[in-house]
Amino acid sequence: QVQLVESGGGLVQAGGSLRLSCAASGRTFSSYHMGWFRQVRGKEREFVAALTSSGSSTKYVDSVKGRFTISRDNAKNTVYLQMNNLKPEDTAVYYCAARRSDAILIVATTSRYNYWGQGTQVTVSS
Repeated sequence: QVQLVESGGGLVQAGGSLRLSCAASGRTFSSYHMGWFRQVRGKEREFVAALTSSGSSTKYVDSVKGRFTISRDNAKNTVYLQMNNLKPEDTAVYYCAARRSDAILIVATTSRYNYWGQGTQVTVSS
C-alpha cells in the first residue's frame, strides 16, 4: 500500500514557475514508477509526465516537453514536477500516481496506475 500526498500548487502568472512535490509512504518507493497527471473539471484526466523506479527514464506529454521536468529522490520518498514557463492552459488539478514496476517501459494510461494522491490545484493567470 502506498499513500501519496501532493503539495506545491498555487496561483502563478503566465511565464512563471512552480515545483510540485509528492511525498510517498512506505518502504518500497523505489520499486514504483511515478507519474503526474492533470485534470480540468469536466474533462478526462490526462498524462503529464512519468519516470521509472530508478529515475533513469522519463516520458512527457508533448505539450510540456522542454518546460516541465520530472525527478525523484528515492532517499526522501518524493517525486517532483518542476514546471517552468507556465501557460494558462496548464491550469488544472495535478495528481501524483504510482504503479509497481521494474520495467523500462513507461505507461501513460491512468488505469495502469494503482495509487493516487488527492491532487493539488495549479492556476496560471494570463
